[in-house]
Amino acid sequence: MALYEHVYLARQDVSPQQVEALTGQFKNVVTSLGGTVGKTEYWGVKTLAYRIKKNRKAHFTLMNIDAPPAAIAELERQQSINEDILRILTLRVEELEEGPSAQLRKRDDDDRGERRGGPGGAPRGDRGDRGDRRPRREEGRAEGEME
Repeated sequence: MALYEHVYLARQDVSPQQVEALTGQFKNVVTSLGGTVGKTEYWGVKTLAYRIKKNRKAHFTLMNIDAPPAAIAELERQQSINEDILRILTLRVEELEEGPSAQLRKRDDDDRGERRGGPGGAPRGDRGDRGDRRPRREEGRAEGEME
């Protein structure tokens, strides 16, 4: 059987409990056709880059699937029929990622409150790319300057 990473986007009007119910329904489709769902991750409601079917936000969910291609085809068919699903993306991978996905790791980093500041981790206000090229402003005017 092949390994897949499958992400689907559900409308923002749907509650998180309904998204979990949809995920359970999709798991049943895969398992009934001889596949297994390794892990599922609910990434929450995120803003979309552009409107999709008049929606600006969507619920994101990731599923790691080990299944035959026929099971994936049926899963995608069922999701295309469902009005609550905005978009789907299925990628065939060589191996499934263990542990939390990059999206969950990113959210954990944001929750810690360790803001790096500017570019390259420099504190805000300190632009390391400028160096000392700019002369310091003197209090008085230099000789020969016009007033």
